Amino acid sequence: MSSLNLDDFTDLIERPDGGVRRDAEERRERQTLPPGALGRLDELGEWLSAAQSSVPVRPLERPRVVLFAGDHGVAGLGVSARPAGGAAALVRSVLAGESPVAVLARRLDVPVRVVDMALDCDPAELPAEVAGHRVRRGSGRIDIEDALSAEEAERAVRAGMAVADQEADSGTDVVVLGDVSVGGTTPAATLIAALCGTDASVVTGRGGEAIDDLAWMRKCAAVRDALRRARPVLGDQLELLATVGGADLAAMTGFLLQCAVRRTPVILDGVVASAAALVAQRVAFRAPDWWLAGHDSGEPAQAKALDRMALEPLLAHGVQVGEGAGALLALPLVRAAAALSAELPERAAAEESEAEATRPEVAVPPAE
Repeated sequence: MSSLNLDDFTDLIERPDGGVRRDAEERRERQTLPPGALGRLDELGEWLSAAQSSVPVRPLERPRVVLFAGDHGVAGLGVSARPAGGAAALVRSVLAGESPVAVLARRLDVPVRVVDMALDCDPAELPAEVAGHRVRRGSGRIDIEDALSAEEAERAVRAGMAVADQEADSGTDVVVLGDVSVGGTTPAATLIAALCGTDASVVTGRGGEAIDDLAWMRKCAAVRDALRRARPVLGDQLELLATVGGADLAAMTGFLLQCAVRRTPVILDGVVASAAALVAQRVAFRAPDWWLAGHDSGEPAQAKALDRMALEPLLAHGVQVGEGAGALLALPLVRAAAALSAELPERAAAEESEAEATRPEVAVPPAE
């Protein structure tokens, strides 16, 4: 029997400070631009103030990209454009600074952390700081077997919680959350379909690299078969993750829940992060108040999950590469919202400054 009770998160997670948000709204109304002139940036600034319990909002100075990595057995069915077991190569590309997210992170001066949860490779091939949380080598083929044992699922969730604590303790003030996986969109679609009560065809997309029609049909069949296995365990989110999730998805779920406990804002990337977020929402209904949807990846399952959580994507630019790249592109927008909220002057101060600048100089007669 598991010693981890996910229901505890319901009491541990509080919403961002509503009183501070009202103070931020009032401050925004006193600023020089008319309400609504900055569109969604106003809302983002107020959300950040509430998350930080600070008016004005503090600048985001210590962001971090956190990527959970894993291979999925279902990829052996040919449901992905990448070869089964190929996630380790993607991780090496990130670590070498050659992947899209690595290039963007370098330009934005944001560190990237990769956490191996279930890569299908020898852990000795990876740096110790990457492989230190691994639960198993590859997650099970979810159409015919469990992704994880109950003990592995608990270890994965706890690993995600530990990473969240490490980030909060180190001063990270916003996290960009993504995955590095091969086959990960299939369990993600399964989790979302199960939690939203939809059919496989509604949620099955073509992944970060478009697959052909035959591969899509195989993927749809895998999601359908996995859904049959998921429905009997819908009442237990840890068992659901063990049955049709994977070590990376379980770790991301624990990470998101603990980030909410630690009041650390998170920008979600694509469908895999969104699936973990939907599971976390089922655990603790207040948790999504700490998250932003970075972008619309075009995956139908992601759209379904975000709609269920009432999260509106910040960007819609068609980026499907995964690995946190789309969400990282939203970070400058969030930082801009913080800067505008904090630095735009209030009307009284601006009017006084203008009056001071236009006040005529008074001639002072020379002393006799």
